[in-house]
Amino acid sequence: MRCKAPSFVWSSSGTQGRLPGLARFVSDAAPMLEQYVKKILTSRVYDVAIETPLQGARQLSERLNNQVLLKREDLQPVFSFKIRGAYNKLAQLSAEETARGVVTASAGNHAQGLALAARELGILATIVMPRTTPEIKVEGVRSRGATVVLHGDSFPEALAYSLKLVDEQGFVYIHPYDDPDTIAGQGTVAMEILRQQPGQLDAIFVPVGGGGLIAGIAAYVKYLRPEIRVIGVEPDDSNCLQAAMAAGERVVLSQVGLFADGVAVAQIGYHT
Repeated sequence: MRCKAPSFVWSSSGTQGRLPGLARFVSDAAPMLEQYVKKILTSRVYDVAIETPLQGARQLSERLNNQVLLKREDLQPVFSFKIRGAYNKLAQLSAEETARGVVTASAGNHAQGLALAARELGILATIVMPRTTPEIKVEGVRSRGATVVLHGDSFPEALAYSLKLVDEQGFVYIHPYDDPDTIAGQGTVAMEILRQQPGQLDAIFVPVGGGGLIAGIAAYVKYLRPEIRVIGVEPDDSNCLQAAMAAGERVVLSQVGLFADGVAVAQIGYHT
């Protein structure tokens, strides 16, 4: 089940006050946010990604008595925002890194995004996927030019093997979410939202797995429009961001639910 697209934007005609301490938080974080904003503004995602529409959800808006807009990332070439971060990360690699080729472990949208990005940039890509991955996903990656290696019966086993390939064959590992260049690529979603909806905007609801998308969106929005709330949405059985915020540090969930497999992540990213 895909649960990462579209992202939800909530817009209403009501007045949204600032949260207590928000101005101080934004001021303290300003240098880091500014760095991310610069990276977002110079991201090369549009070599392959499209600017997706911000579309009104009429029935949902009527049910909630509010204006609800959907950011249609399902219209991207790989049906997910993941192409943004994957392409931007690959575009930042040095000539030496590009020549080595790249590898990742994924059974979902990151695999297809990286495969397409690598093909467009002429980089050899190897995707390690668990043997339990549905054939339609495997073929989706192969059809975009990547080499698929089926290994293990779970994602941790596939990940361990991909890192082994880094050591043995010198590939560059491309993380699905925990990387500043990947986060910046995902942050272009927020750049589009603020351009498409320049007026009143109360909150942006963002699905959270490892945290790359919400990190990019929050960095851009809180630097330019700090009054807008950025709200993460997680399955209650894969709530690694909520757990980290409650503990004040990154924690590892003992288990995660697999119904929403696109956001089934046990630990939030370091850069999130």
